[in-house]
Parts: sequence; C-alpha cells; structure tokens
Amino acid sequence: MKKTSIGTWAYNVGPYGENPIPFDTVGSTLAKLNFQGMELGGFNGYPNPHNHPEKEQRDALKEKMNNWGLSFSGFAQDLWSEELLNTDDQSKYISEFKANVDFAVDLGIKGVRVDCVQPPTIHNEVDDDTLFSRLTNTWDTCINYAADKGIYVTWEFEPGFAFNKPSYVLKVLDKLQHANFGLMYDTCHGQMLGVVGARQQGEKEVVKDQLELISKFSGRINHIHLIDSDNTCHKDADGNDETSAHPPFGDGILDFDQIVPVLAKENIGHDWWTVDLCFWPEAWDATEKCKTALDGLVSKYG
Repeated sequence: MKKTSIGTWAYNVGPYGENPIPFDTVGSTLAKLNFQGMELGGFNGYPNPHNHPEKEQRDALKEKMNNWGLSFSGFAQDLWSEELLNTDDQSKYISEFKANVDFAVDLGIKGVRVDCVQPPTIHNEVDDDTLFSRLTNTWDTCINYAADKGIYVTWEFEPGFAFNKPSYVLKVLDKLQHANFGLMYDTCHGQMLGVVGARQQGEKEVVKDQLELISKFSGRINHIHLIDSDNTCHKDADGNDETSAHPPFGDGILDFDQIVPVLAKENIGHDWWTVDLCFWPEAWDATEKCKTALDGLVSKYG
C-alpha cells in the first residue's frame, strides 16, 4: 500500500513566504489528518542544514517527527539562490548540495530533490551545448556523492526552469545513467511541460497527453507528486508565468483515473505518493481536501 505525504514548501514559499505556517503546526496538523509523512522543504526557516547544523539538533527533529508519527518522504533542498547554469564555477552549488545530502543522511531521508535553478530564458542567453555541459557535469558530481551516502536524487522537471522540453529531459537522462538518479513525475508539471508546453523557448514541443509523456520517461521515474492542473502557470510578482499552478484535486482538468494507474506501474523504489500544492494561495485550507483525494487514489490504485 502506498504511503501518503505532502510537500511542506506549500506552506512557507510563494503566497506563504511572508507569513509561513509554523513548522510545528504543520507537523501536528498532518499527523491529525493521518498523513504518514511529510516531504520537507528546507526553505524560509523550516529545518535545513544551516539552522540545524549540529547532530543533536537533527536528532531532536527526528524525535519530533517520531512523536507526530510521521516520516520524511524526501527533502527539497534550498538551492534556488545558487548558480548552476549561469556560471562556469559550480563549486558553491556542489558544496551546498553536499551539505544537504549530509543533512538528509542524518535525518534518515532517502531522497533529495534537484531542479535546474535558472529560468528557461537562459536558453536565449547561453548556447545549449554549454548549458548541457554545465548541468550534467555538475549533477554527475552531485549524484555520485549522493550515491556514496546511500541517497537517491530526483529531478523535478517543470516549466519554470531550463531544460523544460521532453527531448531535453530525455537527453539529460541519457547522459546521467546513474542507478540513484531519476525523475520526479509531478502530474501538474507533466501537464504543463509536456502537454501545454508552457514557457518553452523557441519551437514548442508537446505530446498528445500525459500517458505519452509517462511512456517516454518510463523506467526513469523515481518519485511521484500527485496534484491537479488547470493548464495555467502560477504568476510571479509582475504577473508573468512562473511555474505550474498546482491547484487542489478537483480544481483542475486532470483525469487521475487515467494517469495514476499508469504511474502506479512504475517501479520507483519506494512507496511514497506525495501531494504538491506549491504556490497555491490557499494551500493550507486545501490540505484536508487533498488528503481525502489522495486516500481515494491510494485505495483504488496504490
């Protein structure tokens, strides 16, 4: 049976950035809603390597989770301020990545998330070969470090970051054929990147539906996020498209009875299914509704 979790970044970035839901409130509430875990987002004051630098602090966090009856389904690192594609010197990115992996090890977390950091507009500023080399050389180092620590790395592809076309994703996967590296398949990102082609630079590249996209990525998916899509992007402060909107289940157009059975066949290496409400303005209020919907999907397909 699949285990249920939800990403905590929904409560401390975007619309909640200036007034995050306190971490302890999140943990106790998720426990009351009978989630089995949380996916930790180390942003904006939530636990991360820098505010939990000592092993004693990390052990105390593990004890707190144990008291709530929750486990960590994964860790979303705060690497958004780092330089990855816009420089030839990725040493600070790599250093931060390693610190986050060590943090995950101490907490017993098995997987860490990455993205391409820079927006897709960088494809208009730097040639693709240079970008590809910067990305894959850096991630190769990071993935190997994680492997040595027993950690898997999952890439959350999405329209708001570079390499946001299906062929780009496949090219990166072909280059980085590590057993501990794969894709985070987020059903909202799958819709927006693969079917809508949001924020793609140059010629748009889309597929017929998410089933076609999943078939392209089959065998390389190692983490799953389930949430709806209304075929729109979240808007940044200037009103421009940023990344997928992540509306709650039932507020979008996705047919989960079509998508989820196919995803359920993927051997992702663990039993977690995670809700992602990133950037949804009423994420906290929508949490219980999403838990009910996720429970239904687990009952039918998990």
